[in-house]
Amino acid sequence: MTTEELFRDDANLLRCEARVLAQGEGGVILDRTVCYPLGGGQAGDSGWLVADTQRWRISDTRKSKEQPGAIVHLVEGELPAVGTALRVEVDADRRQALRRFHTATHLLCALLPYPVDGCSITETSARLDFHTDQGFDKAAIQAGLARLVAEAHAVRMRWISEAELDANPGLVRSMSVQPPRGLGRVRVIDIEGVDLQPCGGTHVDNTADIGTVVVSKIEKKSAMTRRVVLGLA
Repeated sequence: MTTEELFRDDANLLRCEARVLAQGEGGVILDRTVCYPLGGGQAGDSGWLVADTQRWRISDTRKSKEQPGAIVHLVEGELPAVGTALRVEVDADRRQALRRFHTATHLLCALLPYPVDGCSITETSARLDFHTDQGFDKAAIQAGLARLVAEAHAVRMRWISEAELDANPGLVRSMSVQPPRGLGRVRVIDIEGVDLQPCGGTHVDNTADIGTVVVSKIEKKSAMTRRVVLGLA
């Protein structure tokens, strides 16, 4: 039992037709979805399931713990029955905030060339933890982000082979999370002329779409960890 992940190829897709395959784990598994499940540091999507006059609120989206390849939509109230044909609708404003923040963290990686050992992306803030003992200049990071946003670099998703990734291990910036293996290919996000790295999350189409992003805090979390926290204006 698997769920077709429409969001992987098009983060602008905000609705789709689907069918309930199963109930469990606090929600329903669908045959296809536009909802991104919690993972890679990014929060899961919320939204709605709609069938005729019925409407269910999706409070969160998670990868199934019991069915590899399936996605669970956590639903408030009585669950729609197995076999129900319905429409999946993503909370568009929340998705856009997540897209803006996630793309902004890739710009941080371009500005700060250190391994990443922690990440969190929500609709209200984002943070990256960098493995380094170097001090960070808040004003310089803020100016760098503003420059990369203003330069309007195209942001594209593409696939590379696992062999290509093996030949370029430096593409993987995270110390704790490795790209999934076994499919023969790896999804990468290419910010033209700025950053290229494996990533399964949702992103904007151009750095200009990020808008104003604010470096709200820089923290020394340990001798070898520096945290950068972002907010949106």
